[in-house]
Amino acid sequence: MWMGLAMLLLCCSAASAASAYSAPKTLLVVGDSLSAEYGLTRGAGWVALLERRLQAQKADIRIVNASVSGETTSGGRTRLPALLAKHRPDIVVIELGANDGLRGLPVAAAEINLRAMTKTAQASGARVLLVGMRIPPNYGRDYSEKFFAMFRTVSRDEKADLAPFMLNGVAEKAEMFQADRLHPLASAHPIILGNIWPHLQPLLKAK
Repeated sequence: MWMGLAMLLLCCSAASAASAYSAPKTLLVVGDSLSAEYGLTRGAGWVALLERRLQAQKADIRIVNASVSGETTSGGRTRLPALLAKHRPDIVVIELGANDGLRGLPVAAAEINLRAMTKTAQASGARVLLVGMRIPPNYGRDYSEKFFAMFRTVSRDEKADLAPFMLNGVAEKAEMFQADRLHPLASAHPIILGNIWPHLQPLLKAK
């Protein structure tokens, strides 16, 4: 009796987890080295961790990681139309901007590119999650603050969702970075996923 009840509860739990997500979806990640597993063993980055989490939850969601190390917002903008046409994603995660900031490129130009990417993805029928970033004050406090504010501005104006800062809880800990002090170690990527997940999950469950 108890074994039968346990099996029933287990089946109900699995069905509930699966039903939490609607029809099959495709999630496209367009990012830079922070999403492309730079310096990591394959499968250790936050995108791979996300895929395993969704598999464990029996979610019928296909993940396409189109991230490229060194990518800028300009490069992402150029690549996006072909990616949308090929994969027809339901959700697009845009994790770009860090390389623009590290190179001191104009914030206004990066903002234009992020807006264009967001609008292009939305026009294709996809929901968009922007992933925000902070940069060191190498180019002055004014530049770094405008850079950080850019993500919220684009998110607000274009009605896209926002994960405010992907390196929250990581950026201030030198021991969580590789020797270059720019790329997080594998041990930091569960934290990165934890920063993104609460903002991504509602999009995954949306009809």
